[in-house]
Amino acid sequence: MRDILTDLENGRQLSDPDPVRRAQKQMRPSLSKRFYKKAGVGSDGERYTAELDGRVVRTPAGSEMALPTKQAAELVAHEYDAQEEQINPMTMPITRLVNTAIDGVASDVQAVAEDILRFASSDLLCYRAEGPERLIALQAEAWDPVLDWAEAEMGARFVLAEGVMHVEQPRQTIAAVSAHLRPRRDPFRIAALHLMTTLTGSAILALAVEANAIAADEAWKAAHVDEDWNIAQWGEDAEASERRAARRRDMMGAVTLIESLGK
Repeated sequence: MRDILTDLENGRQLSDPDPVRRAQKQMRPSLSKRFYKKAGVGSDGERYTAELDGRVVRTPAGSEMALPTKQAAELVAHEYDAQEEQINPMTMPITRLVNTAIDGVASDVQAVAEDILRFASSDLLCYRAEGPERLIALQAEAWDPVLDWAEAEMGARFVLAEGVMHVEQPRQTIAAVSAHLRPRRDPFRIAALHLMTTLTGSAILALAVEANAIAADEAWKAAHVDEDWNIAQWGEDAEASERRAARRRDMMGAVTLIESLGK
């Protein structure tokens, strides 16, 4: 807003005549120039660090970017290596997620795990369409096998509902999901699971992907059954498609990070 007002006061031409697009341009973060020649990985024997020209990368809060596995550190290094003249964080989903894990999640892993549980209490897979029949069938085809996995693997039997009215899940169901999450105290894993949960609207899908009970691509499709149905009926909006592609990139980054952490 300050930049827009300055333009007006100084009589300079506005960046765009449309006020909405102009505001969007003003909000875009300025990109830093690439200042390093090579990205790599270092190790002190217990942890692995992403490095730029031999110097350890720092998170926005100033912490060292140290990861528990070499493969995870290599993922971050690869994203830095892929940058060209400018560093664009939007093309670095794993690096952004690692920053979140170190600067935020690590200080309160329990709170993040509890937020995943809150999603489980109103999980996307539990809310079914009242019609048409084809959409009902598509939801069942994509979602029922994942719910069957949750019951078999976690002992979590979810109650289904039609429409958007909230349905209370049994206390035993949420307790079973909580018990499944309890051993997961690695901030990187929890950060990735939380991101997958928020992007899909389903803690069950996120946990199933982590367990290799469903492929990441299939989970992404399952999370968008309703959206894809609407697109088939009414067509696709270009901006919405771009936003979905960006979210999918973040989702796949989270999946890749989890895979790099091992079991």
